Amino acid sequence: MEFLMLITRAVFNFTIFIIFATFHEYAHGWMAYQRGDSTAKQNGRLSLNPIVHIDLFWTIIMPVMLLIFSNGRFAIGSAKPVPVNPYLMKNPKKDIIWVGLAGPGANVIWAVVLIALMKGLVAFGMITIASPIYTFLFFCMQINVILLVFNMLPIPPLDGSRVLEGLLPDRYAEQYQRIAPYMFVVLIGLMYFGLFSRLFGFVLRIIMYATSLSGPRYYGWL
Repeated sequence: MEFLMLITRAVFNFTIFIIFATFHEYAHGWMAYQRGDSTAKQNGRLSLNPIVHIDLFWTIIMPVMLLIFSNGRFAIGSAKPVPVNPYLMKNPKKDIIWVGLAGPGANVIWAVVLIALMKGLVAFGMITIASPIYTFLFFCMQINVILLVFNMLPIPPLDGSRVLEGLLPDRYAEQYQRIAPYMFVVLIGLMYFGLFSRLFGFVLRIIMYATSLSGPRYYGWL
């Protein structure tokens, strides 16, 4: 019974994650297309169909392996990165920054919408913070904050690295690109030692304080 509940929760969490990761990846492709790069569109990635954004290794195999080898302590997962070609853009150095910010920007928009929805429903007495609906909306908001914070880390191949590359002078950007293949180890370390969890918790507390948002009081299916 416990194993069945664990599987059910994993499938539920994965479904919510891939839905919002789809908006994240779509935003990258949409912004690249606006800036003159049609690579994502040509590869069928300018789509809100979650299936096209699922990667066998990054989305499924790697998170499962990390959970197993860490005894459930941590995992890293990702949707399939949207292909972009900066050299097809109108202003590659500047435009790659906007492409990098587009995905996290989509998560910011969703987080704002979900917070407004939670507060509005509670204010009008339609639900309480002990309601399963409130918990569901709060969980969806959390997923978007996780995607935002995680992807804005300036570690390749995350979005923050694209933004940093675009901001750095060319000679420093080239040096940054040289160390990029080794930075994934840093990402693993951040997750393994719980540093990312602390960063996420810190950002979430700031958001809740700034918006006067209460945490849920019902955790039955999470």
